[in-house]
Parts: sequence; C-alpha cells; structure tokens
Amino acid sequence: MSVGYALLGLLEQGPRHGYDLKRSYDDQFGRGRSLHYGQVYATLARLLKNGLVEVQSEPGEGPDRKRYAITEAGVTDVEQWLARPEQPEVYLQSKLYTKVVLALLTDRDAVDLLDVQRAAHLAQMRELTQRKLAGDLADQLVCDHALFHLEADLRWLELTAARLDQLRAQVREETR
Repeated sequence: MSVGYALLGLLEQGPRHGYDLKRSYDDQFGRGRSLHYGQVYATLARLLKNGLVEVQSEPGEGPDRKRYAITEAGVTDVEQWLARPEQPEVYLQSKLYTKVVLALLTDRDAVDLLDVQRAAHLAQMRELTQRKLAGDLADQLVCDHALFHLEADLRWLELTAARLDQLRAQVREETR
C-alpha cells in the first residue's frame, strides 16, 4: 500500500501533526510493520511539494509544530486512487519455481526442498492463525488475506511435487 495515499486519506478526517499521523497509520495499517518517523516526514514533504497537503503552523511555546492539512488536489488524488483497481499480483517468476528447477538441474533433492518449504509455510500459517484468533476484525481480515495466499502456495507445492518426474525430464531435455 502506498504510504502517501494512506496519509492523505487520514488527513481527510482533519489536520494533524506528523506524530499523530504516524500513530493513526500504525493503528489502522501498521499491523506488524509500523512506520518510521523519517518515512512519515519524508512522505509529507513530498506531498507538500506536490501540492497535495499544506502546512498549518501552530503558534505556541517552544519550536513551531506543523499541522498538515489535505488540499483539494489531495482529496481528488485519493478519490482517483481509491477508484483504480489494484493490479492482481501474478507470480510468473517465482523463487520457489527457480529453486525447484535448479535442484533438478544440479541433481539435488527437489522433494526435500519442497518438504522444507511446505514446513515453513505451515509454520507461518500457524502463527497467522494464532494472531487471527487473538486479533480484532482488522487483524482477522489481514491474516485471512495472507492465509489464502499461503494456501495457494501449498497447493502449488503439492502440484509440483506430483509433477517432479515430468519437470525433471523436461528440464533435462531443454539443457541438451
């Protein structure tokens, strides 16, 4: 997800300081991956340069604190981004496939490679399932998304294991 669009969307609720934006981002989207303050302020600087936010200074004691507000151009940008569908992620150049082919080409044990990978996927699925059970609705939805992708990977691992002899023959024929 684009951090810039997320910050713009959060600013539609009203002007905020960078610190408040970071906290809101982390609460809504940072599950397991919070933003660094430097990333927040670098993103805000880029949004300011592009005319998507403006700065509202706050008078008071100590150093001036900046509040950021979304501009009309920023609102339009968020609307356009939300209306655009995301490109589905297609994994035609998979690391797993590359490892399987290289294992076959070098006479290594591809079955063992697939078994190790299956175990890693299952361990990750157990962790996500625990997180999902203990989490709120947002955690459940995020974990479901990840779990569905891992399930698809597991199906691919099983299919590949069933076709290893065919793949081995094809790979060896292509290298002759």
